[in-house]
Amino acid sequence: MRICVISDVHSNLPALESVLNSLAPFDALWHLGDVVGYGPQPNEVVARLADAGAVGVRGNHDAAAVGELSTDAFNDDARSAVDWTAERLEASSREWLAAQPERLEIGGFTLAHGSPRDPTWEYVFSAGVARGNLDAFTTPHCLVGHTHVPLAFRVVERRMEMLSPNGQPLSLDGLRSLLNPGSVGQPRDGDPRAAAMLIDSAAMSVSWHRVEYDIRRVQRLMDAAGLPRRLSRRLQLGL
Repeated sequence: MRICVISDVHSNLPALESVLNSLAPFDALWHLGDVVGYGPQPNEVVARLADAGAVGVRGNHDAAAVGELSTDAFNDDARSAVDWTAERLEASSREWLAAQPERLEIGGFTLAHGSPRDPTWEYVFSAGVARGNLDAFTTPHCLVGHTHVPLAFRVVERRMEMLSPNGQPLSLDGLRSLLNPGSVGQPRDGDPRAAAMLIDSAAMSVSWHRVEYDIRRVQRLMDAAGLPRRLSRRLQLGL
């Protein structure tokens, strides 16, 4: 079974379409939250994921956009984008986002946006934080997003190993792991291409993928919508 795993689409429809087209065919689509926020096409992205039968969890931007999370901890640009999104969400989009759980267990994986112990806010950026989350999930593997950076953490002989994906498949070979596919809609690892991950459940391996998309088109849509200019400009830098 081939499972496409995505995170942090952030209302970037061109990036999402490019990823889904590039990684097809796959048997299931899992998302790790922050479907909306930042970008210019929240309703279109929600509709695309719903149509594709995506299964996943709610991110902090999703929760804020449907009024279930305060934006006090958001920076000014993020707050402006969330407010803009909330005003434009259609009822069907709002219902779909509100129905996403904070955590989900499926096929031997725990899905969470931030981390299994704090799905809304915690960033898993280091081996220490990854190790601190091991007791927060009981499945062999955990999938997280939120950082916008592709990363892998595996327990090898009681040591937490941190890996940056290098284009080669990574074997899960019975080791506990926390895996981050990176961001579809707003990468922050210096590579502006959309990021996603494929799980081969038969081989128990994962692979990370980068996909080109029309960044200028998204920037034009963001500028026309009056979204914060910094959010538009950073897309071409991947930062």
